[in-house]
Amino acid sequence: MIKIDAATLFVGAVSLLCFMAQPAAAQFGPANQAARLNEPAPTNRLPKTFYVRTDGGDFAKCSGEVNAPFGPGVKRACAWSGPMVALPPAGPARIAGGDTLIVHAGQYKVGFGAPGAESCSSQFPWDCAPAPIPSGLDADRPTRVLGEGHDQGCPSAPQLWGTERAGHVLSLKDTRHAVVSCLEITDHSPCVEFHGGPKPTALTCQRDSYPFGDWAGTGLSASDSSDVLLQDLNIHGLANSGVSAGRLRNWTVRRVRIAANGWVGWNGDIGEQSSNSGVMRFEKWLVEWNGCGETYPDKKPIGCWAQTAGGYGDGVGTGKTGGVWIIEDSIFRFNTSDGLDLLYHTGPGIISLNRVWAEGNAGNQLKIVGTTSIKNSVVIGTCGFFAGKPFTHHVDDCRAGGDAVTTFPRKPGEKADIINSTIVSEGNVAILTGGPPGSSLRLVNNIVVGLPAFLSPKKYSADTYIDGPQGLVIEESHTVKQNLRNANCKGPGVICTSDAGLTSTSRNATNPELRKGSPALDSGLANDRSVPALDYRGNKRPAGAGVDRGAIEMLARP
Repeated sequence: MIKIDAATLFVGAVSLLCFMAQPAAAQFGPANQAARLNEPAPTNRLPKTFYVRTDGGDFAKCSGEVNAPFGPGVKRACAWSGPMVALPPAGPARIAGGDTLIVHAGQYKVGFGAPGAESCSSQFPWDCAPAPIPSGLDADRPTRVLGEGHDQGCPSAPQLWGTERAGHVLSLKDTRHAVVSCLEITDHSPCVEFHGGPKPTALTCQRDSYPFGDWAGTGLSASDSSDVLLQDLNIHGLANSGVSAGRLRNWTVRRVRIAANGWVGWNGDIGEQSSNSGVMRFEKWLVEWNGCGETYPDKKPIGCWAQTAGGYGDGVGTGKTGGVWIIEDSIFRFNTSDGLDLLYHTGPGIISLNRVWAEGNAGNQLKIVGTTSIKNSVVIGTCGFFAGKPFTHHVDDCRAGGDAVTTFPRKPGEKADIINSTIVSEGNVAILTGGPPGSSLRLVNNIVVGLPAFLSPKKYSADTYIDGPQGLVIEESHTVKQNLRNANCKGPGVICTSDAGLTSTSRNATNPELRKGSPALDSGLANDRSVPALDYRGNKRPAGAGVDRGAIEMLARP
C-alpha cells in the first residue's frame, strides 16, 4: 500500500461511473409529511429534456429545450444560461416531474446576481437559492439533474458555485424520485461561517452587510425526501455544511466526495423530527477534511477548528435517526471531530459497515450503536493528527479520549460484530463498548494494535473496554493484539504480542498489510458464516483453512 501525503489526499478525486435509480418505498415520517411532498401535478405531458450552457440565454430569450447557444437571430431555440433559470428562487420550477436538466461543462454562479436570480433582493440574499428539484413521476421516470458527461464517466463535471451567502446551492426539499449526478458543488471563498466562535478570525465569513462575498452556507439541502440517487458529486469548500439533510427515506449515495466544509460534512440534524427511514445506502463515499476551510482556488485545507473553538467538525453526524444504513467501500478521514457518528441511531434499523477506511479524525473514527456490523475495515485511530499542523486553527485532539471505535448495543438481544478488521489506536481505548444484559459484542479475526496514547504518551491505548451498562457479553476469538494496555489474552486463538506483523505501525504512515512472519497469516477462524468471503480489496478469502486475520487477505505471500 502506498501512503500519500496529506495535501495530495486533500485534493484527491473520486472515480466516476453511472447507476440507475432505485424503486420507491412506502410513506415515511409523521403522517402529515406525505401531504407536503413535492408531488408532480397530474399531466399528460411527456417528460422533456432541458439544457444549461454558459453561452445560453434567459427564460425570455430561450426555451431551454435546444442544446444551442443564444445569439443574434435566435428565437428561443437555445439553452438557458444557468441552473437558476430552470429553478428560479421564487418558484415554481420551470422543469416538471420526470424532466431531465443537462448542465454543460463550465462554471455557473448560484445566488444573488446569477442568471435567473432577477427576483432576488440584496437585502435578503440568503433566500436567493434555487427552488427544490421537482419530484419525478415515479421510480421509472425520475426528475434528473445531470452534468455533461454523466454517461461517460463524468470527465469534467460542471461547477455550481454559491455566492452572496446563498442558503444552499441545490435543494431536494419534499423531492421524491430524483437523480442528481456529475456535478461539482462549491463556493469561491475560503471563509467559514462564524469561524473562531466568539473571537472571529480572518477566515470568518462576512454576515453583517451586503456585499457578503462569494460564499454559500450549504451545498445540498434536503428534507422530507425519498427515493433519491446522488452520484458522482464533489461537494466541497462550503462555509457551513456540505450536505444538510434529514427526514430521508431510501436514498442511495454513490461515488460522492464531501470535503473541507467549514462546520460539517453531512449534517443529518435539521432540528426536531430529523429521523431517516428505509434503506440509506452509501457506496464509495469519501468524507474528508470537514471542519476545515478550503482556500480558493488552490483547494488547500485552512483554519481547521472544532468544538472548543466554537465549531463542530464531524465528517458525518445526525440527529436522532433510524433506517438501515449500509456503508461500503467508503473513507472517513481527517475530519476535525468524529469521522462517522451514528451514535443517535436510536430508531428501527441496523448499521452495516463493510470495507471502510477511517483515519486521522480528531475524535472517534467510527461511532455506531444498536445492531451493528463492521467487517473488512481499516481503522487508524490517529486522533492527534491535527496537532501542530500548519492548517490547524484549534482542534480538540483526541476528543472524548479519541477511542478508535465505539459501538453500543442499546437493547437486550442487540448484537454488534467486528470481524476481519484491522484497528490501530492512539486514543485512550481501541474499542469502547457497553450494553444491557442480553446484548453482545462479537470480535473475530481482528488485528488490534495499541500505540502510545496521544494524551498520555507514557501508556499505550487500552484493549476493548466496557463503559456504561455492564450486562453486555463480549465473545472474542482469533484476535492478534499488539501492545494494548490491560489486554485480555484469553479466548480461542487470541494472541498477545509485541509485533502483530503489520508492514508499518508508524502513526504517520500506518500500513495494514501483513509482512512475512506475521502471526495473523493463515491463522484466522475459517468455515464460519460470519467471516466475509471477500476482504477489504474485494479479493476472495480461502474457503477453508488459511484465512488471514485483519482486513487484508495476503494473496501473494510475503
